Parts: sequence; C-alpha cells; structure tokens
Amino acid sequence: MVFKIILCLVNLFTVTAVMAQDQEILDKSAEFDLNPRILENSPVIREWMKEVPDISKRIIHEPSFRTRYRLGYTQFPSNEDAGGFFMGVEDIFLGDTPLTFSAKYSQELSNSPRIESDRMSVGANIQYYLLPLGSYINIAPVLGYRHIETAGYQTGGVNVGVRLGLIFSPQGAGDIFITQSFVSPTGNEEVGITEINVGYAITKNLRLATEIGWQNSIKQNDSQVSIGFEWMP
Repeated sequence: MVFKIILCLVNLFTVTAVMAQDQEILDKSAEFDLNPRILENSPVIREWMKEVPDISKRIIHEPSFRTRYRLGYTQFPSNEDAGGFFMGVEDIFLGDTPLTFSAKYSQELSNSPRIESDRMSVGANIQYYLLPLGSYINIAPVLGYRHIETAGYQTGGVNVGVRLGLIFSPQGAGDIFITQSFVSPTGNEEVGITEINVGYAITKNLRLATEIGWQNSIKQNDSQVSIGFEWMP
C-alpha cells in the first residue's frame, strides 16, 4: 500500500513537471512569436531565451579541440615496414590558459634480423596557442624534449618547433594538426620532424586517428605511419 502511494506521488510529480515545462514553452513561443515545436526541439534557442551567452568570452576561453589520449598501431616504411605500437596524450590544458602538455612514445616490435636496430621515439612538449582557443585555426610554438633511436643513429635533446591546428568541427569532431619541430637544433645531430595528425570522431568520446611522420637528419631519412584510437574525456 505504501509503495503504491509513493508511486502515485512520483507520477504526480513527473506529470506536474512536464506540464510546467510545456507551459513555459507555450509562454515563450507566444512571447517571441515562434512555433512551440521549434522551442521544444531546440535546446540552444531555449538557452538563449533564458540568458544571452557571452560569445566573445566563449571563443577566447572554450577550446574548439579537446584533450586526446592515444593508442594504436604504427609502421616504419623506412625500416623494412617494421611494425610496432604508439601511445600518448595530446593537449592536456594547464589550468585556464592556452598552455597545453603533450607526450608520446612509439616503439618497433619487429625482431627481424634484416633490421639493424629497433625504432624508438619518446618525447614531451608544451604548446602555447596564440589565437583564441575557440578559433577554427590556431598556431602554437612548441618546446620540449625528444629522444630518437633508429637504424643508423640515435639522438636526443631540446625539441623546438611550431604547430598548426585546423579545426573543421568543434569539440573534437574533426581536425588536423600539423607540427614541424627540430631536435637538437643547430647541432651536429639535428633532426627535423614533420608530423600530420588527422582525427575524426566516431562517438562523443572516441575518435579514429591517423598520423604520418617524417624524420630528416644528416645521416638518413625515416618515415612512420600510425593508425589508432583517441579517447576524449
């Protein structure tokens, strides 16, 4: 008996809330001379009717891209197409600033005797985005450290460069990041690295991502192709 009374009260509360929401929609539609169905199906319009958002503030402080945790398969065409894996994170925002942190690790897993040495790369960078974070185009200087091992040479040192972000759809739905950096610039072991990363969301939090990279040094040139998934919290 008590359970039935509680159930009836819950149903009554639910019906009352729905009726109040419907009445609010009718009142707003009459006030702004809009079809009630438009208001019912558009949370954006309802939000704007309650309070007009500060668009300029959103553009400056709300990023059009999100933090991305990465994991997948990588291949080294310049090393007999040896395969391996990669993992990392891109653009962890450091507080309410345009400063972000990124780190990555890739390792060849092939044991082929034809390959002189394993390919390995590990590094971490910080990026400072110069344009408002909500922009669909952004650019950031890059500063960090990177260590590289490959068939023929190994080097490590300061990594400096620049990153270009092209955001086709906000909040991680689709974008391209192009990074050009130099490890140990001006030194005898300098290595130029070009990376192109393309990501496309398949769910709200999961993306399919591909990356193509080239390493150019005095001793030799290397390439790397990766495909995997990115998780956006």
